[in-house]
Amino acid sequence: MVVDDHPMWREGVARDLTEDGMRVVATAADGREALARFPAARPQVLVLDLQIPEPRGVEVTARVVALDPSVRVLILSASGEQQDVLDAVKAGATGYLVKSASRAELLEAVRRVALGDTVFTPGLAGLVLGEYRRLSDTPTTAGDDTPRLTDRETEVLRLVAKGLSYKQIAERLVLSHRTVQNHVQNTLRKLQLHNRVQLVRYAIEQGLDDEPLG
Repeated sequence: MVVDDHPMWREGVARDLTEDGMRVVATAADGREALARFPAARPQVLVLDLQIPEPRGVEVTARVVALDPSVRVLILSASGEQQDVLDAVKAGATGYLVKSASRAELLEAVRRVALGDTVFTPGLAGLVLGEYRRLSDTPTTAGDDTPRLTDRETEVLRLVAKGLSYKQIAERLVLSHRTVQNHVQNTLRKLQLHNRVQLVRYAIEQGLDDEPLG
């Protein structure tokens, strides 16, 4: 589903996705229209501009993720400002591209986001990880009911926290893409998390991203 208030941009993105073999189930020009069409369309990926008429993209992100935690939201915005990026990710966005991205970068981002990867325009991922580290300074209490992860799940989680894609993790650990995906899904279930962004935050809180890659 593509949401943008500029008709030429909206139609261009939808056309690029369709020509690449993806199915565009709906388009919308503003937040109200997006929220009205989302329940029936149930897109796997929502490509969303932040600066749309009310409600804005951040609110739309939070509301669609609440409606369907499995949806992947890819922000496609003219803004690369730190606060916009952080607000979008905190609302539940799985990826963030600036509109200067190429057609190939957009298509790759949509496919990776659909698989559960987090995708950011180069340089923006560091903003998010830095914010997560700041938030993780708040101590968390761990009781006896702390979920137990297997050694393999912990290893995969550490690589997720480093920002590696499923494909890269699979190659590094000599596993299939499906096996890596299963480990991530099992970890999400055990930790009662809903998406990879939350998983990365958990990993950073546990200090897993500070461990050197072997």
